[in-house]
Amino acid sequence: MTGSNESSRSNNLSIKVPESSKVGKFSVIYSGVNIGKNVTIHPHVIIESGVSIGDGTEIFPGTYLGKHPSGVSSISRRIAYKQIVKIGEGCKIGPYSVIYQDVEIGKNSLVGDFASIREQSIIGANVIIGRYVSINYNTRIGDNVKIMDQSWLAGNMVIENNVFISGHVGTANDNNVMSRVYNDDVVGPSICENAFIGLGANILPGVRVGKGSVVGAGSLVTKNVPDHALVMGSPAKIIRFLEKAD
Repeated sequence: MTGSNESSRSNNLSIKVPESSKVGKFSVIYSGVNIGKNVTIHPHVIIESGVSIGDGTEIFPGTYLGKHPSGVSSISRRIAYKQIVKIGEGCKIGPYSVIYQDVEIGKNSLVGDFASIREQSIIGANVIIGRYVSINYNTRIGDNVKIMDQSWLAGNMVIENNVFISGHVGTANDNNVMSRVYNDDVVGPSICENAFIGLGANILPGVRVGKGSVVGAGSLVTKNVPDHALVMGSPAKIIRFLEKAD
């Protein structure tokens, strides 16, 4: 399916591309896709049914939008999702990124090269997701969040507004992985608004990182961090409390 300013075809199913939008060669767009105005879709993009792309968004080569989650018998978690993807206006979706079904991305957000966003995740507006970042299932990310390259976000976690997560940060959501059973105890960390997570920090399941707190580079966070605290070390300990921003 190629072309612009005309109806586009893939698998003998037609979709309509607005006059102001462009679709590159060798892209595949299935029926049930909604493309806004002034959208640019570069070559070799795959877009599954149920995807909606806001005005002024740009999708770079090799991206896969609306991938259907699937598993094998060894996966204990039941995979559930709705066949819908919403990408807000003015977004940039980097080359070879994969966005699964049942994902929502707010306006003016950037998804970096080779990033992955799993099902049941909601991303706010003005968010930066760096290169090779993995966001797992059922993750909530607020507005104005920055997640730097090669960080890994576990499933069932929450990141509130204005959080900064540096590169190579790791999180976990299961303290009983050897049981091989998926249950309600599988919960990732909660990172509260205005928190800062330093380079290479690791945060364990269920931990709350408080408002305006700072986690030092390379720290291992094993328990809750109070609001406006600076923690460092392995395991992380409170170094001091920070002044509250006005």
